[in-house]
Amino acid sequence: MKLHLGCGKKYLDGFVHIDLADFEHIDFKSSIDSLSLSMFNDDSVSEIYCSHAFEYFDRNKAIGVLNEWNRVMKIGAKLFLTVPDFDNLIKIYLETLSLRDILGPLFGKWQLGDNDIYHKTTWNEFDLKKLLMQCGFGGIRSFNPILYLSSIDKEYDDYSLAFFPHMDRSGIQVSLALEGTKIQ
Repeated sequence: MKLHLGCGKKYLDGFVHIDLADFEHIDFKSSIDSLSLSMFNDDSVSEIYCSHAFEYFDRNKAIGVLNEWNRVMKIGAKLFLTVPDFDNLIKIYLETLSLRDILGPLFGKWQLGDNDIYHKTTWNEFDLKKLLMQCGFGGIRSFNPILYLSSIDKEYDDYSLAFFPHMDRSGIQVSLALEGTKIQ
């Protein structure tokens, strides 16, 4: 079983879709934070993909979120996680001196019912790798979301494929994309 956590409007064939939003393809309308994956047994998931949803949890809650994801994953299962890359957002800002170019990925904004929710934190590679290791993941390395997603659906596009300038894959990648394996 593969989970697409915080999927929003995006559908990935072969995945179970979980989000608080109400779209036709959502299999479970639920949060993806700590204790919210109770519909899944321990050690029952072989892969998790989460793109640009993890930053909506503040740092002291992030540990519980990853521990819950880890709980449902089998030993050896893969986590593919993308978040806005703070280091690359700084590069973009220094190149353009324009806050407008980084506000979207830095603060986010997602309409959920009558409310808007915003990112609660940001991540860079050092901090996110450290947290993943703390939560029982190993073999942590960067992955290429273009290759990963095209292996599932050649037409698929989400925020993990965002670049600056927009749509210029030779530009600065907005997302930090890390892959980890459940080791404990």
